[in-house]
Parts: sequence; C-alpha cells; structure tokens
Amino acid sequence: MTELLLCIGALVVFALIVRVKAPAVYWVLFGLPAALYRILSSYRPTMEACELTVAPPWWKVFAKKLSAGEQQARPGVPKLRGIRPTRTGLVIRLRLAAGLAPEDVVKSAERLRHAWAVYSVHVAEIKPGVVDLRMTGFDILDHVRMPRRLPTGPLSVTVALREDGRPFVRDYQDIPHALTLGANKSGKSMYQRCLIQALAPLEVALVGIDCKRGVEQTAFSPRLSALAITPDQADALLDALVEEMEERFDLLCLHQGIAPGTPLEDITSDIWGLPKKLRPVPIVVLIDEIAELFLITSKADTARRDRMVTQLVRLAQLARAVGIYLEVCGQRFGSELGKGATALRAQLTGRVVHRCNDKQTADMGLGDVSELAVFAATSIAHERAGTAIAGDSSGGWSRIRTPKTSLGQVAAVCHKFGHLTPHIPALDPFRPRTEAPVPVTVPMGAPSTS
Repeated sequence: MTELLLCIGALVVFALIVRVKAPAVYWVLFGLPAALYRILSSYRPTMEACELTVAPPWWKVFAKKLSAGEQQARPGVPKLRGIRPTRTGLVIRLRLAAGLAPEDVVKSAERLRHAWAVYSVHVAEIKPGVVDLRMTGFDILDHVRMPRRLPTGPLSVTVALREDGRPFVRDYQDIPHALTLGANKSGKSMYQRCLIQALAPLEVALVGIDCKRGVEQTAFSPRLSALAITPDQADALLDALVEEMEERFDLLCLHQGIAPGTPLEDITSDIWGLPKKLRPVPIVVLIDEIAELFLITSKADTARRDRMVTQLVRLAQLARAVGIYLEVCGQRFGSELGKGATALRAQLTGRVVHRCNDKQTADMGLGDVSELAVFAATSIAHERAGTAIAGDSSGGWSRIRTPKTSLGQVAAVCHKFGHLTPHIPALDPFRPRTEAPVPVTVPMGAPSTS
C-alpha cells in the first residue's frame, strides 16, 4: 500500500512539473485522455445545454407516438463525424443539424470551452453544414513553437502562430500589401524580422526603407537588393521602383498572350501567368516606419513628401500585377500624417496590429475589419510582446504571436542566402555595401530573375 501511494505521489509530482515545464507533453500524456473522456461522455447533454439543438424531425415524433411510449423524441444535435488529436489540442468535426448555422456554434464556443475544460475553442467552416471545432489544451502563445509542417508556395511564408494552433501564413499572391501597427516594444520589429527570415530562402528581391539611419535593416544587407536609410534616399528609391513597375508593365503587355490564336488559358494579366524564363522576380518592399516618409521639418520638404506619398499610392494601386508588394510598418498611421495617408491605407489589405497605447491606433488598423478585433488589440498585455491581431478585409481576424527571434539570427540567415539576392539594374544605385557573394546579372530577356 505504501509503495502504491509513493507511486501515485511521484506521478502527481511528475505531472505538475511537466505541466509547467513542458505543457505539450502534459497535454499528450494527461490532458488529451481526460478531454476525450469529458467530450465523449457528455456530448449530447453538453450540446443541449449550449442550445445547439433543433426540433426532432416529424418522422421521429410520429414513430414515438405510434410506439405509445411516454418518452418524447429527443431534439437533434450536431453529429460527431471525427476526432483528430494534435500536439496542442484536438479537432472535432461536426455535421450540423438542419436549422443550425456555423454562427450558432461560434456563439456557443465559450460555453463549450468551459463545459469541456479546454483552453480555447475556435470554429472553422469546412463546407456547408460541416464545421471543425479546433480546441487547444493550453496557452500555445505563451512559448511559441512553430509547427514542423509548414505551408509552402511560390510566395507564401509562415510568420507566426495562431492561437488555434495553425500557422499564420503571409501569402503575397492572396494579400499583396499589408499594414503592421504597434507601439514601442510591442513586437512590431520582431514580426518584420520573422518575415525577412522566412523570405530570405525564396526567389524574391527584398527592398528596405529604414529612415532611422538603417538601425533595423542594415544587418540584413547581404539579402537586400536595395536599402534607403534617409528620406532623400527613400524618395529616389521609390522613383526607381515606379520606373521598374512601368518597365514590368511593358514586359507584361508584350508577352501576355492576347495575339490571335493564343490559347485562352495562356492569356494573363499578371506576371504569374508569364513563362518562368520571362517572369520578373517578385519584389517585397519593407518600410520600417511609414511616418518618417510623411513627416516634414520645413516647407522645403513638402514637395519631397508629396512626391513620395504619390509614388507609394501608385505602387499600392498598380504594382500587384507586376509582382511588387508593400509591407508597411508604423506606430500610428492615419489622416493626421497628411495628404494621401488614408488613400494608401485603403490599399493595404492585410492588417496586423500589435499592442496599442490608444484605441484610435487600433481603429486605424482594424476598425474596418471588426470591432471585436479592435477590442482584442487594445487588450494585449504589455508582457506579451509579439502578440498581435491579424485581420483582413473579409472581416476575419485571429490572435497571433511571432517566435522570439534575435537580430543576429536573421542577419545570419540573410548572409547564408545572400547568393540568392537578385540583380535588378534599376535598383543598382541603392544596393547596400556587403561582403556577400555577388549574384549573376540576369539577361535582358528576363530583367529581374534570380
């Protein structure tokens, strides 16, 4: 008996230690079996208590009456179609009863979380009538560990982890331009580092605009095709990007395949439909602090500011088709910056808002996405640096967090893949000095392939 008590005590101590030090291990060993028991043993009563029921079909009611039974037909509940455990939680697939909608399940997600004692419940619609309940057994954003299997694509990168356990993917073909906001020490720079680290191994040109004398982006010089560290350099660089955009449009018009006899599937309106040997390399423009391009210290700077803003708006409106994408970062970004600010913001579809010091900043980034997203952005704790709210124009949003990444780590990755830096003639004057290997100049037929 004593030995049994000692074993139980040792198991309890082990569980408590693992729960703190390795929550994923604790979930697999203890949390998952307990959660499965709670769900399977109380599924129907929980659905009924959470009001996820519909009236029973007429034939069941009629059959009960014919059988002369005193028990009435039970209401219909979503049918359990499968349970898939994960290393951070589990996924339950439900077939909704006729009369229920995914919105009904979303409204009951908080009740389900408490009923089944899991950390969070998120609802995802798979197809009409079928939803997934993605549950997490612990706070996976406390110590971010990226999934081993990450989505891949020609221009999609994984930057952060969502609170439901899925990776947050930045796909430039889906959302070409994005705005990232956040106060000092909120994790905004960490987000940009993770983005550059993920983009470095891809066939893409990176262009940096860091008007803080390059303190954030100079370390990434081996992988940058161009870098501007002052407003004057940024002005000239934006002019060069617009010229590159116009040349790419000429190339696209020449080879888009609208000549008579061209197969319909070969006609294209963007560079991704061109043959690979002719397709220009995509360009991602990373602007570290957008306010530095708007603010002026004298009237003499007004013309330069207006010209830069005009070029930025042109790039945001037109450049997607020719593979030039904007990543704009800032602490605040609204009409108070000056003429053209709201016009530019309207073109930045992707929104990532870190901790904000005021509600107005959250409104700038997420006000046109969801009021709930605005509230979530203003509720991020100071000690949760790197946590952000990601949303888009569809109204969907989620809480994400980037893994802790040092400047040196990203600099090492940029140096490792420095040989992939494409040579774009229009950006040569802005190429930062580096000891990285010099890439091969591309031929005239494909002016910007790597």
